Amino acid sequence: MADVASGRGRRRGRAGLIAPVAVTLLVLAALLAAEPALSNGPLQGLALGLVAVLAIIGAFALHALLTDRAPAQSAAGAATPDYEALVRALAEPAALVGEDGVLDAANEAWRELVGPHRRLQRAALGDAPALLRAAARDGQASRDAALPGPGRRLEAARLDAGRFLVRLSPAPAPPSAPAQPAAMAAPVPASLDPFAAASPFGAAIIQGSDPFAGGILEVNEAWAAIAGAPPGAGETLGGLLTDASRADASQRLAAGGAGPFEVTPKARPNSVAHLYVSRLDGHAVAYLVDVTEQKQMQAQLAQSSKMQAIGQLAGGVAHDFNNLLTAILMNLSELETRHPLGDPSFDGLSRIRENALRAAGLVGQLLTFSRKVTVQRETLDVGELISNVTVMLRRLLPESVGMDTDYGRNLPQIRADRQQLENAVMNLVVNARDAVRSKGGGVISVRAARLSEAEARSLGYEGQPMGEMALIEVADDGPGIPPDVMPKIFDPFFTTKAVGEGTGLGLATVYGIVKQMDGWIAPISKPGEGAIFRIFLPVYEPPVLVEPPPPAPPKGRAAARDLSGVGRILFVEDEDAVRKVAARLLKARGYEVIEAADGEEALVIAEENAGQIDLMISDVIMPGLDGPHLLKAARPYLAGAPVMFISGYAEAEFSKVLEGEEGVSFLPKPIDITVLAERVKQALQRA
Repeated sequence: MADVASGRGRRRGRAGLIAPVAVTLLVLAALLAAEPALSNGPLQGLALGLVAVLAIIGAFALHALLTDRAPAQSAAGAATPDYEALVRALAEPAALVGEDGVLDAANEAWRELVGPHRRLQRAALGDAPALLRAAARDGQASRDAALPGPGRRLEAARLDAGRFLVRLSPAPAPPSAPAQPAAMAAPVPASLDPFAAASPFGAAIIQGSDPFAGGILEVNEAWAAIAGAPPGAGETLGGLLTDASRADASQRLAAGGAGPFEVTPKARPNSVAHLYVSRLDGHAVAYLVDVTEQKQMQAQLAQSSKMQAIGQLAGGVAHDFNNLLTAILMNLSELETRHPLGDPSFDGLSRIRENALRAAGLVGQLLTFSRKVTVQRETLDVGELISNVTVMLRRLLPESVGMDTDYGRNLPQIRADRQQLENAVMNLVVNARDAVRSKGGGVISVRAARLSEAEARSLGYEGQPMGEMALIEVADDGPGIPPDVMPKIFDPFFTTKAVGEGTGLGLATVYGIVKQMDGWIAPISKPGEGAIFRIFLPVYEPPVLVEPPPPAPPKGRAAARDLSGVGRILFVEDEDAVRKVAARLLKARGYEVIEAADGEEALVIAEENAGQIDLMISDVIMPGLDGPHLLKAARPYLAGAPVMFISGYAEAEFSKVLEGEEGVSFLPKPIDITVLAERVKQALQRA
């Protein structure tokens, strides 16, 4: 039947071409015959008859031409194939699809495999738009389809203007080929798979090969949380990032990197994210991983390491400086005995002592910062402490600076060194006074409260869990602290004040005091909005009091000797200036002093004078054998003689080494000869 219809069509085609040619020739013949018909010659009648015959033939030919065209047109219409019937008749999955991806028809096999959708689905047929464009250009095209089950090949063929036959045929078996290297990137999907859609990190499909300029087509839920907001219509990845981070990531991407690029979303300027990018076949996939908490922990660790290193440096400097101050003060005491009050040199010596004591105060602040100062803990009521401090501090404030106090209810008790904690609060208030005075005046607020751990964390506490806490807060309405200065405020000797107005140790001292009391300090400030310093300290719950046991009788030496102003002292000190002047001054007060420049020499002397030493005075930190280990080695030769340690470091630095030792006392440097002589006499009398 198809061959017959084809033959008829060919004959109709030839008849259609002959008819117009015949009509044209007939018209030419009529024109040639018209000339003699219009003349008065002898052939006029014959010519008129010929014209009439030609007219009749032309009329019949025109009628035949018109009647032949109509059946041909109806036959052509009847020959147009029924594509929908063709799709339904196919056994393999097939569909009739328009240029916009809308399905005009689909067979049952298609609906079972793809689903009852009215449009090509990106999730399964992600390459369909590109496939239709290729088929419109080349007539036909094919791609692999991402469908579950056996592999399928998506094939499209152009039927007529705007319609395509799309089939899903079984994919041919791939030819054997060498394994691809693991470094080749996986194809970029045209839509997010279920894994990426439900991932805790952000994922986005981007149109085009430039991930920063192409429009974002699809994102998962986590993207909006990390980026700060879901992308708008036509929004680009570059538009979601800050200019600096986008420029850096673009440069590294152009250099061949794929991530991670450290970026900052515009909607969350205080956050940090890692960006990973993959590109292939006109699309890009971007992944955002929120690393804000990780960066904060790294910054805290770096800050802690830096402060620890600075503290060790400050402690070492303070220890050496304390030795020098001890030598200065002892020599000064010797000079003052020779030039008493009324001597012309007495005023000069007094000024030297005053400056030496000021230097000792600075060294004490360095030791406090480095947490190497001896802490005398006692049970303190926070409300009482703040009340006493504020009464004293009001005298330091000018009239242009006011002070408000706020004592919360049920204020807790804490275990702290009263003098040091008062010093910390005083430093904070003095800094606040200077800040508000720089803008002409203002108000300083001092607040104390009991906080739960959740409340403390909401106010800036980031330390280890420790239950309820005591809060001491000092706030001002001054100009605030610039962001570039904030990371340096606790550094020793860092100050923004004019030369001569500050040492730069105020906040460093506060930091050391709080840390030594197992607390946390949180500075909060915005330029133009003042500054807030919050100190968090652990709450102390006093134990239930019980009846103390009777005191044990004091232990004395087996052989009592007259020790008033006399006695043999082993003085161990590696600093020559300190050892020589101290030995000379003690000898002047009636004591016999044996000097040793290090622990090894002292151990030899103790062995040679076993049982004959009444008191050993030793430095703690010495090259070789240090003070605590010297005591353990020399104890058999010292019998029950008392031991006094002198050091610029805190007693807690070596107290664990001396567990179980008795008759041990501690004297911090710098020391004055008067204090040293009094402590020596007390130690010998107790022994």
